[in-house]
Amino acid sequence: MRLDDWFLTGEERGNGSTKLAAWSEGNSVRPLIHGATYFGELSACLADLGKDDLLLFTDWRGDPDERLTPDGPGVASAMAAAARRGALVRGLIWRSHLDFLRFSSAENRHLGEDIEAAGGQALLDTRVRHGGSHHQKFVILRHDRDPSRDVAFVGGIDLCHSRRDDAEHLGDPQAAPMPGSYGERPPWHDVQVAISGPAVAEVEKVFCERWEDPAPETRQPLRRLRDRLSRMADVPPLPVPGPPPRPAGRHAVQLLRTYPHLPRALPFAPEGERSVARAYHKVLGRARSLVYLEDQYLWSTEVIEPFARALEREPGLHMIIVIPRHPDQDGWLAGPASLIGRAEALSRLMRAGNGRVAIYDLENHQGTPVYVHAKVCVVDDVWSAVGSDNVNLRSWTYDSELSCAVIDEEPDPRPPAGAGRFARDLRLALAAEHLDRDPDDVADLCDPEGAFEAFAESAARLDAWHRGGRRGPRPPGRLRPHPRPELGRLRRAMALPLYRMVVDPDGRPPRLRRSSEF
Repeated sequence: MRLDDWFLTGEERGNGSTKLAAWSEGNSVRPLIHGATYFGELSACLADLGKDDLLLFTDWRGDPDERLTPDGPGVASAMAAAARRGALVRGLIWRSHLDFLRFSSAENRHLGEDIEAAGGQALLDTRVRHGGSHHQKFVILRHDRDPSRDVAFVGGIDLCHSRRDDAEHLGDPQAAPMPGSYGERPPWHDVQVAISGPAVAEVEKVFCERWEDPAPETRQPLRRLRDRLSRMADVPPLPVPGPPPRPAGRHAVQLLRTYPHLPRALPFAPEGERSVARAYHKVLGRARSLVYLEDQYLWSTEVIEPFARALEREPGLHMIIVIPRHPDQDGWLAGPASLIGRAEALSRLMRAGNGRVAIYDLENHQGTPVYVHAKVCVVDDVWSAVGSDNVNLRSWTYDSELSCAVIDEEPDPRPPAGAGRFARDLRLALAAEHLDRDPDDVADLCDPEGAFEAFAESAARLDAWHRGGRRGPRPPGRLRPHPRPELGRLRRAMALPLYRMVVDPDGRPPRLRRSSEF
């Protein structure tokens, strides 16, 4: 297997101005399933930082009081403690929208202020398009005296409320605002990865490119004045990066990004970057057996098109999709249009797959829906990606995103042949949880068709139990068949004319076109 059959080449990335390598080899990547798993490991790593060590992080939302473990510390106090011990702490936090819109501008500012007070530096970064966001969620820890402990955490988990949940999915005691259907402590399903090896230096490059952008973090005079008065406008130079960590494993890693095309060009992406979208187009062109996808949105018909074309091209290709049962606050703001976007996308996939596409949502053992925030894709058990990007138009064109694609250079010995161990193990770990299986009882799930049938049977049993009034023992499993799209009803519910986003291939912002279908 050639890596460039699956990974983008440097030319295919479409951005000759970045310092990123096409990919790096010799890494060790570990999936961290659930926020509690990630936060616990991050807490231990932060506590281990000392003088002249380095902590770099980006965040979409950061709640300073969010506890990393049940007994603390909070995010802000853990980072501030590292700064007081002499570690260099630098953060890039999206400035965010106002709290009354169910966003987090105040929380993000407070996190930055706490870090500043301890001697670190955090910027509230709005170098995005109007209405866009910095959606990257990663943390880099580099050690001055022992580079073998260097690690980068990349994925979809923000350092904020509601994220510290575990396999029981009883929710984070510190809950963020969510629709009432998810209860007082919304159950939350999410994934991050921990990277060791040379790819840590590549993630550091992603941070450095953004930090060293000479454009002001905001162009609004009052915000700039407030940042200056609170010392959050300072941009001290970063230390010269050390050499990449030594090889630590057998995983090849490619970092994929989205950056918008801005009127005032990003120096590291003058035309923007759409390597997330380009990578999906490439790997879906090779898909033959199974696409396993966990996603928060799945809204756009344009973005879903390469998945649909793969299903139409390959009669043996199956697709398993796990999404939330109900939208979150973004869906609340978007209204029925977001539901129509998802219904159209799912309908297109189901037509293309002709019985080979299965769509599920999750619930915990109490019957409460689990909010799926994970952004995971596994293709043919060879290529896998975990990141901040959703399968929607914003993540592929408009917001800033970072995803970690992994190919294991060691083949998996289990049949069917041709799989990589990392991708298959990631898919099986997620499947074991959703099916209430012992992690060692997954041999039958290696086969794509076997996995497809196991998901369908488990979801059917649980759905029948619910329809039967929940009499008798609850069957194992957490999967529910996702309701079939009702496009006609949704269309009739819309009183206003609908418009569809049209994506320009060069990554410039999408334009609106009146839809003739409504």
